[in-house]
Amino acid sequence: MPALLALHHVVRWLSRTALIISGIGLVVMTGAVFWQVVGRYVLNDSPSWTEPFSLLLMSWFILLGAAVGVREGDHLGFEIGLHYASPPVRRGMELLTHVLVTAFGAAMAYYGWDLAMETWSAKMAGIDLPQGVDYLPLAGGGALIALFSFEKLLQDIVKPLPAPVPLGAEHSTD
Repeated sequence: MPALLALHHVVRWLSRTALIISGIGLVVMTGAVFWQVVGRYVLNDSPSWTEPFSLLLMSWFILLGAAVGVREGDHLGFEIGLHYASPPVRRGMELLTHVLVTAFGAAMAYYGWDLAMETWSAKMAGIDLPQGVDYLPLAGGGALIALFSFEKLLQDIVKPLPAPVPLGAEHSTD
């Protein structure tokens, strides 16, 4: 399917970009925390912007990283249930999981955006940014979680049923 292949390429690029941004955010946050320690213990003048800035960066790299984890299948799951389920039940469980994760990501995006807009007029303490900026990672991460899970849902719909796992095959002495 050409549309699914195009979506796959776009989502793969978004996933890589989110991972790179997460890594850069982690490095920049480490630098900001280092500067806070230097300011507090060496200069005796702790900068007020480092803590809210670090927390904002942490929100971004955690939520972007979580979205990449959804795409890569690195999130928590009930693998033993999938392993021993019959192929049709396994497929149903996988599809239901993708639908629920897509809905969860969409809700995160919607309500994160709503919170950001409702608090945009207030200023953050210690840094001259709107308070709503604190909730943008929820909106961005949620949108990516929804998109990445939706892509996995579409891929699972078009793939053939998995082969059944023979009971006791892992204990075979052949």
